Amino acid sequence: IPSHHIALKEIEAELNSLVGMEEMKKVIKEIYAWIYVNKQREVAGLKAEKQALHMMFKGNPGTGKTTVARLIGDLFVKMNVLSKGHLIEAERADLVGEYIGHTAQKTRDLIKKAIGGILFIDEAYSLGRGGEKDFGKEAIDTLVKHMEDRQHEFILILAGYSREMEYFLTLNPGLQSRFPIVIDFPDYTVDQLMDIGNRMLSARQYVYSLDAERKLRDHLYYLTNVLHLKS
Repeated sequence: IPSHHIALKEIEAELNSLVGMEEMKKVIKEIYAWIYVNKQREVAGLKAEKQALHMMFKGNPGTGKTTVARLIGDLFVKMNVLSKGHLIEAERADLVGEYIGHTAQKTRDLIKKAIGGILFIDEAYSLGRGGEKDFGKEAIDTLVKHMEDRQHEFILILAGYSREMEYFLTLNPGLQSRFPIVIDFPDYTVDQLMDIGNRMLSARQYVYSLDAERKLRDHLYYLTNVLHLKS
């Protein structure tokens, strides 16, 4: 393995330990390739693109979004894209204040903490739920401004349900274009959930009885069918 690809191999090993998420794994490799080519162009004295790497993760809770955000932070530190690679997790309450001006300040403070790393906002669509007079809009506007002004100093990842995130993108004209990387996190299949269960048991040095394995699989089929009907 060439020494300059060690960072990718290390992250690939961690990605391969995750069940499913094939599209995400493909996108991470594409991001790596883009960054690597740009760095090689810089070394050769050629013009290199300076594209922002802000991202949107779409999918249900429990599909691995936070785990992947941490892995991306690790990769970007190894590639000198980020200076620290730490993850700051936030939700609506961490950004939205109680009076005019409070929200912008809280949002700026969070961005300041995330400099050199990743600001990960879960259920980001909740910032747009209150309408025009809600302070959530102020948080969105502040985020959009700093995504542009400090776009190479930190990475913003917004996460949430697919349908709600599509609506969220319509709330500010500048949002759509500022997220060049959108990754879908599909629900796990029953086989994948069984694989995850097997790994959890193995890590704790347990083994299924045949009856227990069958009952778990039946239960997972039941749960996935109920969720599918609800959606």
